[in-house]
Amino acid sequence: PPEDFSEEFQFPLDLIKVTQGEPLFSAKESAEVIKRAEAEGVDKNEYTSGKYKLGGDWLVNLPETREWFNRALEHKLFPILHHLFPEIIQSISVLRAHSVSLLKYNSTHPRTDVHIDNGILAMTLAMSPQSDYVGGGTFYEHMGVDHVLPMDVGHGTFRPGSVRHGGHRVTAGERYILGAFLLLEDHVEHVRRLKNRGAELRTSGDLVGAINHFEWALALNPRCTTCLKDWAEILLSQKNFVEAETKIRDALELLEGQDSDALFTLGLILSEQGKDEESIAVYKKSIELNGEDAELCYNLGIKLGEQGDTKGELAMYKKTVSIDPNFGGAYINMGSILADKGDLESAEVMFLKAIECSEEVRTKGMFNLSLLLQQKANNLATSGNLEEAKAAIIEASKLLDDAKPLIDARIALGGSNSEDAMYASQWKPMRVQCHRVLGQVLAGMGDMLSCEAEFRTASEDFPEIPGVWAALSRVLELQGKLDEAQVCKAKFAELQNSM
Repeated sequence: PPEDFSEEFQFPLDLIKVTQGEPLFSAKESAEVIKRAEAEGVDKNEYTSGKYKLGGDWLVNLPETREWFNRALEHKLFPILHHLFPEIIQSISVLRAHSVSLLKYNSTHPRTDVHIDNGILAMTLAMSPQSDYVGGGTFYEHMGVDHVLPMDVGHGTFRPGSVRHGGHRVTAGERYILGAFLLLEDHVEHVRRLKNRGAELRTSGDLVGAINHFEWALALNPRCTTCLKDWAEILLSQKNFVEAETKIRDALELLEGQDSDALFTLGLILSEQGKDEESIAVYKKSIELNGEDAELCYNLGIKLGEQGDTKGELAMYKKTVSIDPNFGGAYINMGSILADKGDLESAEVMFLKAIECSEEVRTKGMFNLSLLLQQKANNLATSGNLEEAKAAIIEASKLLDDAKPLIDARIALGGSNSEDAMYASQWKPMRVQCHRVLGQVLAGMGDMLSCEAEFRTASEDFPEIPGVWAALSRVLELQGKLDEAQVCKAKFAELQNSM
């Protein structure tokens, strides 16, 4: 429901207006607008909105395009809005457009996430013919993700800003749309202003102030679902799961269960309370509404894995990376599943993909791939393929050496998490194991000098590890270097006795 003027708009929202018949603008005029905007650099710009990067720019940065739009507002768009929404628009003179953008969708900037618009009213104008692109199209969440709004070039849709909507993925070609949020000079949106201020306070860390603003907004409009959702998320972060569940269920009741974000939040809350079956059911319902949410698919994959449904878990991770190819956590988890099944080659591909993602995931991928290569080296050595075993364990060692400064820097800067600490604690035993495996492979190849050098390096890097000295003493004995071997044995005994 809308934050303000909910009685006028009512709910369910049936005020989505779409032009039919003659378009608002001809294909020729729309093409001229796009050409003018591209001359102003609209196709070179991008910015982040929600979970996606969008191509395009605000009209405030496109002065010639803005001039055309202002004329269209005065002579065509404002009169149409006045006619369509007489419930709240008393006069054309009170209409104001703000946050107006010309967006460009293509295969690299394919869509927006499901969202509401920050205005009492909103409009979307199609600026490209449908023949120019594949996919795309606006859908309204409460109507179903498959209910795509057909809108060819020059046509428009007008609606309350609080209608949740998103765009389907453009897979080829280019699709331009113009979007605008609208305000009314004679209607102060008190609830939206309180909600927005609460969101700002939440972002700045003032959770008490944020909750106060949401509470004040709800006193004016008890049907403000965005206030209930944001409040629930704060309670979730505070681990107040019971109250958080109450708030989010209140929001979902108002929304008739048709809100993928609210369902996702409920899934998180249920998961934190150990209600796994309920959590999975809620996540699945959320995916029915918005199957293009990578984080949602990833979380459902984790829950399915915890329930032992490895097949379903793997399917969700595959869907995650099909939506967001840079979602490194999904590659890590897929690699772990495949490695557990013994499919080391496929697992190696997944870990390599993870390494190409963000730095935080990159280090996890490097540790996991190193562990896999150690296992691979052992398998190769057992089968007698010592050359490939040597190459595998050398690569495993290099991955650990490259990962250590990255994770150390993150910990030193205070940006680490519990997983960073876990990987940091695993580095030493994993690196020692690499020395041990490489030394054994070199010994099996008969290269005792290189084997000795490997264990000497290990003793210099990890002098506190007893096993390193035991291995070095054995290599020295095999070469007849008995005096040095005795020194290493003494060192080993000393360390063993001190433990």
